[in-house]
Amino acid sequence: MLGREDKISTLIHPTAIIDSKAELGANVKVGPYSIIDQNVYIGDNTKIGNHVNIRSNTVVGKKCSIFHSSSIGEIPQDLKFSGEDTKTVIGDRTVIREYVTINRGTSALGETRIGSDCLLMTSTHVAHDCILGNNIIMSNLTTLGGHVEIQDWVVLGGGVLVHQFTKIGEHAFIGGGYRVVQDVPPFILGAETPLKFQGINSTGLKRRGFSPADRKVIKEIYKIYFRSDMNRKESINKIKNEFLDSIIKTQIIDFIESSNRGII
Repeated sequence: MLGREDKISTLIHPTAIIDSKAELGANVKVGPYSIIDQNVYIGDNTKIGNHVNIRSNTVVGKKCSIFHSSSIGEIPQDLKFSGEDTKTVIGDRTVIREYVTINRGTSALGETRIGSDCLLMTSTHVAHDCILGNNIIMSNLTTLGGHVEIQDWVVLGGGVLVHQFTKIGEHAFIGGGYRVVQDVPPFILGAETPLKFQGINSTGLKRRGFSPADRKVIKEIYKIYFRSDMNRKESINKIKNEFLDSIIKTQIIDFIESSNRGII
């Protein structure tokens, strides 16, 4: 194990249990009673709190913070799982707060992956085979079923429940306490029961540098898709024909047309 002898700046509490086949980078800190299994890699300058359990085949990036009593890379809560060799991968600078649970993948995908610069607040759950992008915020008690895909810059409010195999597009915002059972396209606000389009995520888009012209295009596209009298197929054809080609237009259309669960 790298850390105790080879990296003198790495600080491991004497009550922590670190497998000899785990690898810890420089300046890693491990708190009391935490357990790190074999075939775990912890990147430089990552801090691990008290009573944290990091299971086999987990990779944690640089400058991450994992708070007390979290469980990272435990086997899936899936009856089809039969002990196959799968993994959990977490990017750089991601913050995982208290009592977070992240399950590793199954043979279906082989891994659960969380990107960089994410914030998973207290008691959130990421199930097997989920793929999370960068800069995602999961507020307290948010739960993701298996095979969920969350794209970059998504914000999930407190207590959000996301059904398995559901996809949420970039820069979307889901209000607290709601259920997501169909795909949510990029750039929008979702709320109510059942979940509905509530407009575009104007505040988030402004903060991330989207121009007034870009926000206007997004708003007009979704006005046709969600608010017109046309059916969804007709509205997509109208969007394709009447809007100039752009990255935003392509991103929205590609997301909608590739949806397997349908759009909210």
